[in-house]
Formats: sequence, structure tokens, C-alpha cells
Amino acid sequence: MAPDLAAQFEANRPRLNSLAYRMLGSLTEAEDAVQETWIRLARSDPEEIDNLAGWLTTVLSRVCLGVLRTRSSRPEHPLEQDEAEPEVASPEDEVLLADALGPALLLVLDTLGPSERLAFVLHDLFAVPFEDIAPIVGRSPAAARQLASRARRRIQGSDRLGPGSRRRQQEVVSAFLAASRQGDFEALVTLLDPDAVLRADRAAVAAARANRSRGAPRLEAEIRGAEAVASVLSGQAQAAQLALIDGAPGAVWAPGGRPRAVFAFHVVGDTIAEIEIVTDRSVVAALQVEIL
Repeated sequence: MAPDLAAQFEANRPRLNSLAYRMLGSLTEAEDAVQETWIRLARSDPEEIDNLAGWLTTVLSRVCLGVLRTRSSRPEHPLEQDEAEPEVASPEDEVLLADALGPALLLVLDTLGPSERLAFVLHDLFAVPFEDIAPIVGRSPAAARQLASRARRRIQGSDRLGPGSRRRQQEVVSAFLAASRQGDFEALVTLLDPDAVLRADRAAVAAARANRSRGAPRLEAEIRGAEAVASVLSGQAQAAQLALIDGAPGAVWAPGGRPRAVFAFHVVGDTIAEIEIVTDRSVVAALQVEIL
């Protein structure tokens, strides 16, 4: 691949990471989707790409849509023929909606079907025109608009956005970090969903293996089950600080105030369903991190 094209891809990487994360709700899956987009770019003919940013957005979106459609928990719901035409929301209204959702957005997005989620994220969060979204989801521009509108209505009607639930999520994460530092295995298991998943990106796994003699955890790309996750993280998190990751409760390792590792938590109710450890510099740089 020509060096200039590779450089252009790297310039687009932060935006692609952010886009994939909001489509998939998983930092590690987002990283994989961006990597797959890079592979497809490397195999393509640069002469056939007129608009690289648009091409990358389309390819990444299709990769993410494929991932979403493999998930069994949120099947597609067909649009009803007699469903009312959606009201056209102004760009200002859409921005206000996205900003208002803030910390709970990813949780609410999980309630949507794949095409709805894709249409909403692309249009409302990244200002992609419906004419460009339509071929990705295999619908007409009008149907793509309807998908985004239906997603918007479901999000606006969600009862999972209250500040009380956000505070509770932060309390759960804080308790988990304390139990990890203290090596309290039983407390960790209690705070984890029985089917909890721990994911780590390639950089985190490699670093853990290289530093195992210094007490680094035995990370793998994916570890499942509350007891298995608790075993790996018990006695860890000594330097982790409570933080907001893109507005959602999480943790960060930030020596000198510079985030080097991010710990993203997916809290459902009073337990943690998923933890992601991300150290890839480009992914960490694309996230909004606020140390508490």
C-alpha cells in the first residue's frame, strides 16, 4: 500500500474508532472492526476510491452491521407498511438528543435492532446523509430515515437514562475497583454477573504476558464467567482511578495524568456484565476520559 494512503488511514483512525465503538458498544470489537477495514483497504485498488473518508465509513459500517447481526439478543424488526412517516428532526434537535443521552447512550443503543442502531449512529451522531446510509442497510433513503426516527423515539422513551441509575453504575464500578485492590475474591464474584465477560485488546494481552513476572494479570483476549474474571482481576487495579469513559462509569490508568489504559464497564442493574481493557494508543486517544 502506498505510504500516503496508509497515512490517510491513520488520520481517519480516531474517527473510525469512535464510530465503531458507538455502533458496537465494545472497544475491543470496535478495534477489530477498524482493523478489518484496514485489511479491506489494503486489498483494494486506490484508484477506485474517490472519497477515502466516505469509503472507510461505508466499509466499517458494513463490518459493524455484520457483527451486530450475529448477535442473537436483538433481532431485526421489519418496518410496518402502515407505520406513520417520521417527523423530520432538525440537526439541532438531533445534537441535543445525542448530548442529553451522554453516559447512558450505549446501554440504550443495545435495545435497538442492528439496522436501527446503525442508522441512528451514522445519521444522528456522525451526520452521515440517509442517501449514504441506505445502501449500507439495504433500504431506500426514506426507509433509512424511518429506521433512525424509530430508533430516536425508542431512545427518547427509554427509562434507563435517569441520573440515579448512572450514580448506581458508578457505585458498582467503585466497589469493584476496591474489591480488586483488596484481593477480595468473594466480593468480586458478587459484583459480577454469573456470565460476565472480560475482554482485552491485543496490546493489553501482549503487555500482560511480557510483564507476568512483575505481577501482571493473566489476560487473554476473552475470559468468561464470574469466577474466572474475578481470579484474573483479584489483587489488581492498584493504580486504577475511577473515571468517566465517554461519559460512562469506568476506570483508567493514567500515570502523570495521561491515560494509558482504559477499563470500560457495562453495568446492568447491580452487577457488571462486561469489562474491557484497552491500551491501544489510538483507541484510548479517541475516547473522552474524565478522571474523578
